[in-house]
Amino acid sequence: MHNAALAAHVTADPRLEGRRYVAFDIEPDALPAALNLMHRHGFLGVNLTVPHKVMAVELVSAIDPAAAEAGAVNTLVREGPGWRGYNTDGYGLAAGLREDLGVDLRGSSVVLLGAGGAARGAAVECLRAGCVDLRIINRSPDRLDELMAAIRPLAGSIAVGTSLTEPRKPASPILINATSAGLKSGDAPPIDLSGIEGLRAVYDMIYNPPRTVLLAQAAALGIRHANGLGMLVHQGAKALEIWTGIPAPRLAPAMRAAASKALGY
Repeated sequence: MHNAALAAHVTADPRLEGRRYVAFDIEPDALPAALNLMHRHGFLGVNLTVPHKVMAVELVSAIDPAAAEAGAVNTLVREGPGWRGYNTDGYGLAAGLREDLGVDLRGSSVVLLGAGGAARGAAVECLRAGCVDLRIINRSPDRLDELMAAIRPLAGSIAVGTSLTEPRKPASPILINATSAGLKSGDAPPIDLSGIEGLRAVYDMIYNPPRTVLLAQAAALGIRHANGLGMLVHQGAKALEIWTGIPAPRLAPAMRAAASKALGY
């Protein structure tokens, strides 16, 4: 999808001539050496996925405040002798919710499933955007406690809890799944949606398969729902904006078309 966007804009922006986006499979232990090699060879930027997002925080020479709050970087920019780290996942989530479900995090009650890196990025974005309240549900209490300790200083006056009733029952919430439940056929749903009263919308960060068991239940219950393709596209578009200066909304259409075609949507 990045190469599709580069090709779509190269005529209007000759700086993109010869630029290519290439995928590399880097083992975690090799990440420091790989980043040094990419820097030495003049890479403009780098995207990172799990488990590299958290590891790279200690490897960058500078970090954007939003990425520091999330405790993870997914986008690096070549800067002097090192890399500056950014996190575009929160932007991608918010843009995906608006585009695919017509909902905004600001002023919304949010139920968030998961306590890993993806959930932390989502929680930080919800709080930064000004959600009304945030409820986080996770099977592992230890990881949940770690996440709550990390985000409570960011909450301010926003009510944050670890159940649907703490500290007050959310009104017409948005549910966001940041777990991996649903990636494999036969996975149990991460939660029973019928037990959550007044759900306004369900967003699953998983985009392949396009309909998880969670989204299938949302459809059966008549609840608006969407998968994570929009988040994937918009976080990628924001990264490309950081590297090229071209606004992410201009890049996103070509990227979405290419991603949809590659996934067979």
